[in-house]
Amino acid sequence: MSFFLPETAAGRLTVTLLIATIGGAVFNYLALPAAWLSGAMVFVAFATLAGVPTLMPVRIRDALFTLIGISMGSGVRPDVVERIGEWPVSMAMLFAVTASVTFVGFAVLYYGAKWSKETAYFGAIPGALSYVIALASDRGADLPRIASNQSLRLLVLVAILPFAVVSSNGTVPGVEDARMISSPTDFLIGIPLCLAASWLAVKIKIPGGWMTGAFFMSAGLNASGLLTLSLPPYVVLPCFVMMGAHIGCRFGSMTPRQFVSVLGASIAAFGAAFLTSLCGAWIVAELVHIPFGQAMLAYAPGGLEVMTLLAFMLDLDPAFVAAHQIAR
Repeated sequence: MSFFLPETAAGRLTVTLLIATIGGAVFNYLALPAAWLSGAMVFVAFATLAGVPTLMPVRIRDALFTLIGISMGSGVRPDVVERIGEWPVSMAMLFAVTASVTFVGFAVLYYGAKWSKETAYFGAIPGALSYVIALASDRGADLPRIASNQSLRLLVLVAILPFAVVSSNGTVPGVEDARMISSPTDFLIGIPLCLAASWLAVKIKIPGGWMTGAFFMSAGLNASGLLTLSLPPYVVLPCFVMMGAHIGCRFGSMTPRQFVSVLGASIAAFGAAFLTSLCGAWIVAELVHIPFGQAMLAYAPGGLEVMTLLAFMLDLDPAFVAAHQIAR
């Protein structure tokens, strides 16, 4: 049995990446949007629930986040500075939407699913699973149920958002989109700066520090025109696959029975929260004249890293999305 279910960390990681690659390849063959990310996530998630010992080590995850942050910065073009004037209106709207999303999710879980008040509240808070779990630990809430609900919400978001964004924007950009080409000098200067920014972001406890630090440094360098910092596709594509695998591995703490037990309540709460986010995104898109898909990703009740990555993959404004997800 151990032949099929490796027990060493290296074996578990190898199996995880193999499943993720197969999933990404299948979704890519089917020409689905954000295929390498969503396909890897779906395949690894179901393999994990089926009992396959998947693994994404913390150090590899942090390195992955840093590389993704650097890569996403290439999606921030010099004209982003001209659009920052759009942000105050959307930021103000963000607070109202976040409060509404939390309230409707809480109402469904507390009044509909009859969860305890503490469990329903922390289960309804959008995104930031590790932060939510840390807060809930001191309040006697049902941590497995909260983690299951939060993980399931992210799974559904990553599975459906690319389709929703593509249908609203009408294009399916891929990782093959030709972005800027960096010189060796650009890498020698830019990558150490991004690493330093990630380290600083982690030290001062900025959400998603390993990714956001590198992202904002890379974005600033690219937007300023001082450097052209863009990782090649043969580096970016494996990052997408590994990010999908990382999300799928989050289901390792959940048994199939737990998954089924929270499925109905989680889907109902997600549906209410997502519809609320869509309403807010539509209002903001109309007010400041930005793509609806971009506003959708900025307001979606999901994780900072994943929503920003989707913006980059779908050729939207990752700086706008990241700034709003951090503020949320």
